Order: sequence, then C-alpha cells, then structure tokens
Amino acid sequence: MIDRPTGSAGPNALVLTHGAGSNSNAPLLRAVSSKLCEQGWTVMRYDLPFRQKHSGSPRPNEAAGDREGLRQALAELRGEVGPKTRLFVGGGSYGGRQATMLAAEDVQLDAFGLLLLSYPLHPPGQATKLRTAHLPTLTKPSFFAHGSRDPFGTRQEMEQALKIIPAPTQLVIVDGAGHDLGGGKKLAFVDAFLEFASAN
Repeated sequence: MIDRPTGSAGPNALVLTHGAGSNSNAPLLRAVSSKLCEQGWTVMRYDLPFRQKHSGSPRPNEAAGDREGLRQALAELRGEVGPKTRLFVGGGSYGGRQATMLAAEDVQLDAFGLLLLSYPLHPPGQATKLRTAHLPTLTKPSFFAHGSRDPFGTRQEMEQALKIIPAPTQLVIVDGAGHDLGGGKKLAFVDAFLEFASAN
C-alpha cells in the first residue's frame, strides 16, 4: 500500500511496517503515514512476509525472510520515487527491530535512516534478555519513539541502548503511552522525526 503526498512530493520516502501482532493497516501506521504525507513524504505501508503467509505471530525461522521482504520493499519504493529521493525504513516493534537488523547486516542498504516505533528492547518482565547485539554495527541515523509505559523497555533502558549505536540517534518519549504509542492519537513525535530527518 503506497500512500502518496497530499501535495507535491518532497525529497523523502519511507517503508513502514508493523509489529508481530498487527499488519500494515494498524491505526498507528495509518496515522503516522497520513501525517508524513501531509509533509510531502511518500509512504509504503508494508505487510511483512510472515503476515502475507498467516495471521499468527512470526516464527523464529521467518525473521530472515521478513528482512529480505523489507529489502525488496525498499527496491519497489525506489522504483516509485526515483533515484534522488532519500529512503527511510522502519516500523512498529518487531517490524522496526527487523529494519535495524537489516541495516546492521548490510551497510550498503538503500536506506538513509530509520524510524523505530516502540522498539522491543526486551520481552516484558525479562530485562536481561536485551535485543541489542546488532546495535553497535548500526550506522544509519535512527529515530526512536517510545511510550513512557512500554513494558518492552523503560526510558532509562532505551537511553542506555542508544549509547551503543555509532550513528546519530534521537529518542522521543511519548508520555502516558504503552507499546501501541497511543494508537495514532499521540503524534507529536512525528514532528520531531521530521526535524531529525532534515538535520541528518
């Protein structure tokens, strides 16, 4: 699903994907896409390969295929917007994590930066099981929006994790939001992301 700018197209485009229990029509993704399109962005809301196959949660052996799907989505969006547009990639929770892993694995990835919504730093109640092993090799500017009540990571835990990323990063805490970031009703972080994208 490609959401096009409401006015003239700007210099940026985004592949935006979903979490483990969701899909590309999630209210948060639709709301973020709409706000970005108002600012001239082209946004592809993308169903990961696991979601294209079944309605359940992603299985461990599907993660590599989901990352390859994101790579292919970037290539498809590149064909839509042309060679001069800056591409970004990211998404909610599991989808955002796969985007960071893909960017860490492939420094030549055709993406300028990342938008991470509710990065799942660790499973709820299991703070020692950090999903950070790949972050020291993440070299693309990365913007994180995170709810103050997200059980997948506290503000302090997120701040510590971002310190090991060598690329420019920004963390915006959405006050009062849980893992769904307010379900599309708390979108001030999008303005911060637009500033971040322009500055890097």
